[in-house]
Amino acid sequence: MRPVRFRAVVPAAGFGTRMDAGRPKQYLPLAGATVLDHALRPLLAHPGLERLVVAIAPDDLGFGELAVASDPRVDAVTGGNTRAESVAAGLAALGAQDRQAIVVVHDAARPCLDAADLERLLAESTPPDGGLLAIPVRDTLKRADRDGRVACTVDRAGLWQALTPQAFPLAVLRDALAAAVGAGAVTDEAAAMERAGHAPRLVEGNPANIKVTRPGDLPLAEAILAAREGRTQ
Repeated sequence: MRPVRFRAVVPAAGFGTRMDAGRPKQYLPLAGATVLDHALRPLLAHPGLERLVVAIAPDDLGFGELAVASDPRVDAVTGGNTRAESVAAGLAALGAQDRQAIVVVHDAARPCLDAADLERLLAESTPPDGGLLAIPVRDTLKRADRDGRVACTVDRAGLWQALTPQAFPLAVLRDALAAAVGAGAVTDEAAAMERAGHAPRLVEGNPANIKVTRPGDLPLAEAILAAREGRTQ
């Protein structure tokens, strides 16, 4: 069976202030490389990848030093102040000659994507709605009041936690993001697609596909990568 052909955008223009690391979290060291290196590897290893665009900050000095920057399929563009702006810049760089081209958007700070999850996402994210990796919410959810006390318990039935990658027809996502500008915060690409009237498919992913957000996430990501490679720390 021929692999699904796709292009990819990785927004990497943020700094990650919650890490309090003095540098963008995507460039923090992790398992002999950087967080960003690990995030890009599953995409670059897939035989269907045609091109990958990384949206970086205007003053970024780190990306050009990574080995992946020399891959002929990889380009860097200047991102924006928000995730949506960075993704839009990446989509513009990819072009849209083929309106059915599939684009995969992945977080720069998710270094533990499993290749099987990417394959399943590509298989199940059919046009025009596309899809996203996600996991059903398993824990009890509490809504807080202004004083940090429990206001109520939220029914978790039918709730999913969105992950990345997310995969959509490139031109459809481009139009959805453009329409969402000024309509409120768009925290992921699926939200823009929802605003445009689409219903992306939820593709169950692996809970190990964590996002590095706080200092404690780095050793957890290290352990996940080590276990996947059959190593012990």
